[in-house]
Amino acid sequence: MKSPMAVSDRGQGPYLRRFGPVERTIHALVIVSFLGLVLTGVPLRFAYAPWAAPLMKALGGPGSAGFVHRVCAAITFGYFFLHLLRVTWTLFHTDDKKSIVWGPNSMVPQPKDLRDVIGMFRWFFGRGPQPKFDRFSYMEKFDYWAVFWGVAIIGGSGLLLWFPTFFARFLPGWLFNVATIVHGDEALLALGFIFTIHFFNVHLRPGKFPVDLVIFTGRARAEYFEEEHPLEYERNVREGRLEGLAAEAPSRATYLWSMTLGFGALAVGVFLIVLVLYALVS
Repeated sequence: MKSPMAVSDRGQGPYLRRFGPVERTIHALVIVSFLGLVLTGVPLRFAYAPWAAPLMKALGGPGSAGFVHRVCAAITFGYFFLHLLRVTWTLFHTDDKKSIVWGPNSMVPQPKDLRDVIGMFRWFFGRGPQPKFDRFSYMEKFDYWAVFWGVAIIGGSGLLLWFPTFFARFLPGWLFNVATIVHGDEALLALGFIFTIHFFNVHLRPGKFPVDLVIFTGRARAEYFEEEHPLEYERNVREGRLEGLAAEAPSRATYLWSMTLGFGALAVGVFLIVLVLYALVS
């Protein structure tokens, strides 16, 4: 039986496909690797906190935690290059190359996104209607580019700390001190954003609570599309492409692993943000 807790399963209408298997797999890898990196990194970043030593012990000690951290780092670089490969393949095999950098299916920020940001603040204060989003809202684009920033900055500095002997052959020593600071502070920024703003926007805000599984199952009810991405829905109706997006309801197994990963990530994220806040204020 499908869980009514998932906002993507509520409402009327047939199921429509929103994400394919590649997007779903990459997002799952992002979740697993990020949680692994944060779990094994915060005990070092807040080694002075009373919870740091017990958490490190629960992870099997510094040796085990370091191994898990490096495995998750390898996964991070893996999904990053997989995505770049997919974008490159699309660039060379699509007839509409402009759609990659412009238009409703592009993740590149556009003037409409700025208008939507302003419109959202007007809506917050009762000064205008809520903006209508297309396939990707400005919030989703912000999350997308944050991953690029994170992999570039956190991943790049992490590589220096992972292979110091190799990079010391042609890089100055002070750069490793900078990398240590940047790696920890940028990771803390990513942790704070993902476990608060991202969790709220995607799962915990009114209308989404307690979880949105569309990125896990890849599909949602038609009513979900009408509410969350009305411009995309209207365009597909207008162009007669709605039937082509029809999908079967998610299987019980799909719902099981989706709920497990979704609520598991939420639980770990809330647990870690509480630990970090305790360390910062104590």
